[in-house]
Amino acid sequence: MNLKKILAGLVAVSMTCSLAACGATTPDMPSDTGAQTDAQTTSAAPTAEDIITTADVEASATPTKDEKEAIKEKLKEIYGDETINLTVYSQLANYSGELKGWFAEVMKREFNVVMTIIPETDGTYDTRMESGNLGDIVIFGSNGDNYQNAAKNGMLFDWNEDDILSEFGSYIKENMPYALENNARFNNTFGAGETVYGFGHNVATSTSDHDAFFYTMDIRWDLYKELGYPEINNLDDLYNTFVEMKKLSPTDENGAETYAMSLWPDWDGNMVMYVKAFATCYWGMDEMGFGLYDVETGEYHDCLEENGPYLKSLKFFNKLFQAGLIDPNSMTQTYNEMSEKVQASGAFFSIFDYAGSALYNTEQHLEAGKGMYPVVPADATPLCYGMNVLGGNRLWTIGANTEYPELCMAIINYLCTPEGYMTYWWGPKSEGGKDGDGCWYYDENGNCCFTELGEAAFKDRKGTIMPDEWGGGNFNDGTFQANNTTWSKDASNPDSNGETYNADNWASRRTAANYDILQDWRDKTGVYNAQEYMDSVNHKVSIATSYTESTRSDELKIIWEQVATCVKSYTWQAIYAKSDEEYDKIVAEMTAKVKEYDPNGECLAWCENEASIRCALEDLVR
Repeated sequence: MNLKKILAGLVAVSMTCSLAACGATTPDMPSDTGAQTDAQTTSAAPTAEDIITTADVEASATPTKDEKEAIKEKLKEIYGDETINLTVYSQLANYSGELKGWFAEVMKREFNVVMTIIPETDGTYDTRMESGNLGDIVIFGSNGDNYQNAAKNGMLFDWNEDDILSEFGSYIKENMPYALENNARFNNTFGAGETVYGFGHNVATSTSDHDAFFYTMDIRWDLYKELGYPEINNLDDLYNTFVEMKKLSPTDENGAETYAMSLWPDWDGNMVMYVKAFATCYWGMDEMGFGLYDVETGEYHDCLEENGPYLKSLKFFNKLFQAGLIDPNSMTQTYNEMSEKVQASGAFFSIFDYAGSALYNTEQHLEAGKGMYPVVPADATPLCYGMNVLGGNRLWTIGANTEYPELCMAIINYLCTPEGYMTYWWGPKSEGGKDGDGCWYYDENGNCCFTELGEAAFKDRKGTIMPDEWGGGNFNDGTFQANNTTWSKDASNPDSNGETYNADNWASRRTAANYDILQDWRDKTGVYNAQEYMDSVNHKVSIATSYTESTRSDELKIIWEQVATCVKSYTWQAIYAKSDEEYDKIVAEMTAKVKEYDPNGECLAWCENEASIRCALEDLVR
């Protein structure tokens, strides 16, 4: 197999694809898709067989102690014994300031580093670009305009310069070849040459499976049980269940009013995040531009499409609001404020596991017979994502003007090793095994295991206090707040006995239920855990390809921002409409305003063209 030919072919397909297999006509490509390259003009498109037979990655074990010490000695020769302050600019971060807690302590021990996290806020990217310094480690939320502008304007460090990738990123070079090559090929499509500036998140070691579900539809199972396990076949049944749940539990543990859902605006992008994500969760439609993409048919649904998935979600949310089932603070609160409400029993439902069961299922709640577990309506088809050896679009890079490129590379490399990635997820390794002072270890059979501390942190991240030697504070606050992954959580962990990094599936944790509420859910569903349940229901899989967004022209960018602001503003207004008549009026105004900003429908045309590109790439691997 010639990987370069395959990747170049995928680029060629993305520029010239036909939608014959998707049953639609390919719109003309926009004129601003990037500079013409050899990959676009001379490479033949790969066959489906070429893609399917892309070799799985034979990941290697964590470097030996001697190998790790050799890198530390090299770093010491370059930087001496002085503690170094590194700036990590992350467009995915929800945290600002000096990193504290157990991960900060790991970084201090491993690399003699103190990290300061800079999150993305209004104007942050432009300000840092104008200053000529994005940061030391730079994490992009996507490989779109921000990343491409930084790469084209010399703001990112070339990983092959001075052979830094080979010397200080050797684990990455050996174990993520497809992800690195994918980055180089992508850079070439927009005129940055075949330079490696980093790699995308969630790299897989296999192309044959999908990532863990996180659209899990977690519901308060204790209340559901008390209602007699009513059938939930559709949205109407879900609504009626919420109404009855509020009758059972009108106030939370603090005496505040309860709701079916508590939303937050922190992650709104082109649309209101929770509205479009509900469509993804319920109908298996993946976000794309100003709408949603059906991963099975390749059909694109504009967010303003009458009775389309976005407006169906929006109408459902307004119905909940009118019934007092949507938190009225949803438009103004932060993710953290929402989390506190969920933890206090203030919400009955979450489409996301990380905003539902992961927050609510504490030791205290489970012992009290309370818990959140998945319940998927019969007509729903939640989405999950196929695993991709090429990596995703959230990028790890290094700033071009950092004074510490070797150190940055060594840290990113560490986070790619099995030991580093296990630490990223589960806390510091316990060198003393089961009885050590860390959080996890491997038993005599090579199985991944938690110590007592690690198990406590897994069950209750915010309620578990770390020892002083690991920085103190609660486990959750001590995590690496830059908020990006290297490997897929379900990638193979070569240090283990054939297990993955996902603790939900470790043999050591597959035990009898310690709580009656969990046993009740298992008895009723006939499965062991949430992932098994989600695999057992109807769902859709978004096939992993090398699809990346095309560049938008400067003129389209201006229109795009106006449309995005309009859609988000009116969406929130529509959620809060006090009557059906008011709701209809707001949606009509939103539609009219979008047409004013974009009279020629340029945004929709761009989105439909992107859908055609993506569909053609997916057809190659079906």
